[in-house]
Amino acid sequence: MAKAIDPQSSMAALFGSRLRKLRIAAGLTQTEVGVLAHVVGSRIAQLERATGAKPTLELTRVLDRELVADELLIDLWPYVHREAFPDWSQAFIAYSARAKVIRQYSSHAVPGLLQTPEYARVLLSMGHSLRDAEHLEERVAARLDRQVRLTGPDRPELWVVLDEAVLRRPVGGAAVMRGQLEKLLRMAEEPNITVQVLPFDQGAHGALAGSLSVLVMPDGAEIAYTEGAHHGQLTEEPEEVEQFALTYHHLTAMALPPLMSLDLIRSVLEADYRAASIPSRSDRRRLAQQQLQQRGGRRLRAGGGRIPRRRPRP
Repeated sequence: MAKAIDPQSSMAALFGSRLRKLRIAAGLTQTEVGVLAHVVGSRIAQLERATGAKPTLELTRVLDRELVADELLIDLWPYVHREAFPDWSQAFIAYSARAKVIRQYSSHAVPGLLQTPEYARVLLSMGHSLRDAEHLEERVAARLDRQVRLTGPDRPELWVVLDEAVLRRPVGGAAVMRGQLEKLLRMAEEPNITVQVLPFDQGAHGALAGSLSVLVMPDGAEIAYTEGAHHGQLTEEPEEVEQFALTYHHLTAMALPPLMSLDLIRSVLEADYRAASIPSRSDRRRLAQQQLQQRGGRRLRAGGGRIPRRRPRP
């Protein structure tokens, strides 16, 4: 006998209940649905019973298509994954999943939409609401699934301003940060993504105490979200949102232009997080000079030219 499911107990249970009804209506077994979705039948059983890892967006799309659900499962998916995060961030996640423009300022960490799995795992493992290792992996998977939309057909415009501290703080160590900064550089090449860096020398500003997001929804309405280490607040009141939007525009004006920002990221990547086997520019220059001297070659000028060796006087 299948385990009884209370659809009202959680969104994952509601998803599982709808999946089971669609499967039965199609006259398919769990194993047969698994074959269609390229997963084992026990994975379908887990989804129907709301146990194990939550469904990925890719799997949800396949199930929706194969069971002719008319996007019912796809519509449920964002709400299923909201449960993997604290209550105060769930509404923001639901709104950002539909926003056509996402503007974010982060003072302490790379925003979730641009995080690598390793970087995300380090940050999420420090959450006070984390239950266990399985819950951690659910959160990591949910965060990565949210990134799929950045390169999908309904991709939003994403504009991110990072405090310089985000680049300098070695979250997870040099290897994790190297991968994270490399991903920032790759994602900034996407036509819908802009990355700026707010340098230390700009001093204080209106969002110094935490992070700020301003979302533009499909109907043109704007929503603001501010977040600290253990709290968040969603604002929909137009006058308040307008003030947050103005603060964000000030931040973009104070930050380095996009191309200069990417140059700074590359500089930090090379200076602070290069692999142990990769010498810095100064180290490479010093090594080249030593090799030339050992071979009886010519030294390099400070500006990059060459100084010819002096011939001994007769």
